[in-house]
Amino acid sequence: MITRREFQFGSLSAAGVALLGTAPQRVQASTAHIVSPKPATAQLLDAPEPVTNIWGYRGLVPGPLLEVTQGQQLSVDLVNGLPQPTTIHWHGIRIDNAMDGVAYLTQQPAIPEETFAYRFAPPDAGTYWYHPHNRTWEQMARGLYGMLIVREPQPPAVDRDVPLVFDDWRLGNDGQIDTRSFGAIHDKAHGGRMGNVLTLNGKPSDDIEVLAGDRVRLRLLNAANARIMGLQFVGHAPVVIALDGQPVAPFAPDGNVILLAPSQRADVILDMTAATGTSSKILALTQREKIHLGNIVYNSQKRRRAKPLTDAVVLPPNPMPTELDLKNAITTDLVMTGGAMGAFPMARYQGKDYAVRDLVREHGKVWAFNGEAGMTEEPLAKYQRGQTVKIRMINQTAWPHAMHFHGHHVREVAHSKRAPLPHWRDTVLMLPREEITIAFVAHNPGKWMCHCHMLEHQAGGMATWFEVS
Repeated sequence: MITRREFQFGSLSAAGVALLGTAPQRVQASTAHIVSPKPATAQLLDAPEPVTNIWGYRGLVPGPLLEVTQGQQLSVDLVNGLPQPTTIHWHGIRIDNAMDGVAYLTQQPAIPEETFAYRFAPPDAGTYWYHPHNRTWEQMARGLYGMLIVREPQPPAVDRDVPLVFDDWRLGNDGQIDTRSFGAIHDKAHGGRMGNVLTLNGKPSDDIEVLAGDRVRLRLLNAANARIMGLQFVGHAPVVIALDGQPVAPFAPDGNVILLAPSQRADVILDMTAATGTSSKILALTQREKIHLGNIVYNSQKRRRAKPLTDAVVLPPNPMPTELDLKNAITTDLVMTGGAMGAFPMARYQGKDYAVRDLVREHGKVWAFNGEAGMTEEPLAKYQRGQTVKIRMINQTAWPHAMHFHGHHVREVAHSKRAPLPHWRDTVLMLPREEITIAFVAHNPGKWMCHCHMLEHQAGGMATWFEVS
């Protein structure tokens, strides 16, 4: 299987918008945008290799790029063209709870041929995305995801605004998705479902055409089920201006590599400083290799400006509640156990205690939060609206976890091995044996899921919820 391997790399632990698949569509407040997930095909491998059977929104992978201006209503009708129930989760949006799209927690999933209407006004500008939240580990691995851009009322001045969606796929020798391995216990108990083919914007390779002197805003999304990726634009110096949709003080990432766990996003400013007629590689750094996924290609004759821009791009803040009353915060512990090479003698599942072997054999669960595997009838905790919350996450496992919080953004306030990072995120990457305390204002009423976005870990038991009253 060709994956465009460059060379062995080593451990990553040290380390006008172009539409994805169809013409751009700006969704107007009065217009219902129909997004139908359905079976289709995609050229995931280099031609003349066969096309791959996928599931895609409107038959596309990634799905259609949705755009809306901050505060404007987005109206989307999900029309289910799949052979199983599904939902749409609007990842990273501080949304009304009824629109969050979590099957059996915030809504009943749409059965085949059924329609579900999503109506909400995103309060925050930034780069977000949408994907199912029913059998997520399967439906996303088949290709169901797309990017959602919420534009600032006055966007920063850039010459190009380019979405880049990175994913990996597990394909067989016939070029088709390995469906027999869906739900495999080995994936659940280890690092998750790792693919053997990587794509950029649903293609085996994708190029960005630029002019010398351009200033480009890249919107990066890691849509993989489980793979952590470092993204590198050879010969260029990226400046990060937003993470998970929330603006940050601009900074240069270590080694010019942007590290993204599954579901994380980064907005990056890239100034085109190379000469006309040249090209440079876009690389995805995985655990053992660098994979060449595309190129930045400079026009051979034209240039935008004689000298590259030097002023910093600073995004306006979003209207998030950021004042943390840490002195009076309520603290909740979230202890992670299980997985391969982990201490996991027993856990409770649906009100019954199981020895680990019985839990794995009977229910396919291999992880637990606070000794509970999977979603529970009672929430992890109940918080009052406006209360500052601290969640002390303790990773007692041998594996990394990408902890995603619905309906809120969170910030590190303590870390067992380094200084806490100052950024607001909806997904926090935890390495093995780490302890991280995150904090947020419980401002958004409803029932909110909290889970590992290594999706096989979620399916294997790493899922819970909290309630804001």
